[in-house]
Amino acid sequence: MNQPSPVFLTLSALLGAIAVAIGAMGSHSLPKRLEAQGFPQSQIDKKLHQCDLATRYQMFHALAVLVLAVTGFCQRSRLAKASAIMMLIGTVGFSGGLYSMVFADEIIHWSIVPLGGSMFILGWFSLATSAFFLESKPKEESR
Repeated sequence: MNQPSPVFLTLSALLGAIAVAIGAMGSHSLPKRLEAQGFPQSQIDKKLHQCDLATRYQMFHALAVLVLAVTGFCQRSRLAKASAIMMLIGTVGFSGGLYSMVFADEIIHWSIVPLGGSMFILGWFSLATSAFFLESKPKEESR
């Protein structure tokens, strides 16, 4: 097995920590904050759902990148490395876009969330493709 990827290991750990922090905020202080800002209950419920969805997807993909980093798969396969990158970009687009709607009540561009979701899907397909073509045994060096 190859050495773990320190860059992807670091990024996945940071994404996981941020997901936990935002998830805690979403569970504990966000409802009161939104209520104090005068949002109707239906809007509060929608924002809480968006926050929950964003943190779940962020955590799932942080864990996926963590596995790719720890196993060294990113080091062995360019496609696996591309998969990790797509998952990271997807997290910024999908989760970041939802966080923007929840906390700032606006978004840079409407397409950022679906584009982030598309990056997640492409990342998983990329991972499946790299796994399909992965050799089960390392090649022996030529003599």
